Amino acid sequence: MPVAYGGGIRTMDDMQRIFRAGFEKVSINTVAASNPILIHEAAKEFGSQSLIVSIDVRRKLLGRYEVYVNGGREGTWLDPVTVAKRAAELGAGEILLNSIDRDGTMEGYDLEITRKVADSVSIPLIACGGAGSLKHFHDAFHKGGASAVAAGSFFVFMGKNRAVLITYPTQADLFSEVY
Repeated sequence: MPVAYGGGIRTMDDMQRIFRAGFEKVSINTVAASNPILIHEAAKEFGSQSLIVSIDVRRKLLGRYEVYVNGGREGTWLDPVTVAKRAAELGAGEILLNSIDRDGTMEGYDLEITRKVADSVSIPLIACGGAGSLKHFHDAFHKGGASAVAAGSFFVFMGKNRAVLITYPTQADLFSEVY
């Protein structure tokens, strides 16, 4: 499984150091919005397969979606579909789409924006933010059009009291028709 590094990447030199440390992919977010030409430069230098563009989104008033940067603290007024299409055109190998509103809620992925972005690009889309059950994974693939899913809380918090427990689904869970 390829290992990716993200967070604080601002330059080609940053990426070079990360690759030299043994990571196979880098994930860029804020710099992809502020300096999109870096996507093209990185894809040309390291290959598209090594570049993930992470897009944090929030649902705004009247259902409009907006891209956020700087750890989800700063709105950009940019449309996530437009940003994803541009990232793909510039050479990104994958899009990681994180729904800030759903992140950590375990209430399911935002399938509306996932489907919109998935339909707008020809590169793999990773849905992130909201996983709480295997059904949510299934829905992200089949209703949202995601190529992959990311999950955190699903693997850490268990039961009604959300006890901290590192866990994973059993083989029976993965291959059941429960969802």
